Amino acid sequence: MKILVDADACPVVKLVEKIAKCYGIPVVLLCDTSHIMNTDYSEVKIIGSGVDAVDFALVNMCLKGDIAVTQDYGVAAMVLSKGGYCIHQSGKIFTDDNIGGLLMDRYLAKKARISKSKNHLKGPKKRTQADDKKFETSFENLIKKLLNN
Repeated sequence: MKILVDADACPVVKLVEKIAKCYGIPVVLLCDTSHIMNTDYSEVKIIGSGVDAVDFALVNMCLKGDIAVTQDYGVAAMVLSKGGYCIHQSGKIFTDDNIGGLLMDRYLAKKARISKSKNHLKGPKKRTQADDKKFETSFENLIKKLLNN
C-alpha cells in the first residue's frame, strides 16, 4: 500500500505525511511544474504542466489497495475502478456507492456555472482547523480499516 496525493494546492499534505509516517506507509506527492514541493518524508514526482497531467499520472501509478488523496471526483472514480481507495481533502471517503451521485452533482454545478456566466458563484469557504481535524480523523480511520483487513 502507498498513498498518492494530488498535491497541487492540496491543504492536507502535511497531515497525510504525519499520519503515513506513524504507520510506515510510503507517500508519493504528484505536482505540476508550477507547484514544486520539498519534503523529508514523501517521494515527489513533478509531472508536466499539461491539462490533467497530474491526474492521469496519479491514476496510472495507482494499484489495487493504494490510497489516493484528491478533490477531483473524476480521479476518484478512476482510482476506485482500479481497486484503490480515495479520500477528499474534506475527509469524505469516495466509494462505489457515492461516486456516481458526486459526478452528477459536479456535472449539474458546471451547467449552472455556464448558464450564469455573468453571475459568479461563490468559491469554497476558507479552510478551518475543524476541517483539518475532520480529514485527519477520517484518513486515519481509513488507514486503520485497511491495515486490519
